[in-house]
Amino acid sequence: DCLTKNSYNESRCQHLIDALYDCCEAFYKKNGDEARTVSCPKPSLLRLKLAQRQKD
Repeated sequence: DCLTKNSYNESRCQHLIDALYDCCEAFYKKNGDEARTVSCPKPSLLRLKLAQRQKD
C-alpha cells in the first residue's frame, strides 16, 4: 500500500488517490448520490476534494 510505505504522505501517492477519486466519481455518476461504498468518500466530500485538486 502506497500510503503505508510512504508514512501516509499523500503527495507521494497522488496518482493513486487521483485514480481512486476518478473511479468514485464514475461510481456516483452511474449509481447516484445515494449509493454507498466503503472505498469512496460521500459525494459532497468527493466533489470538494476534486475541486481542490483542480486548483492545485
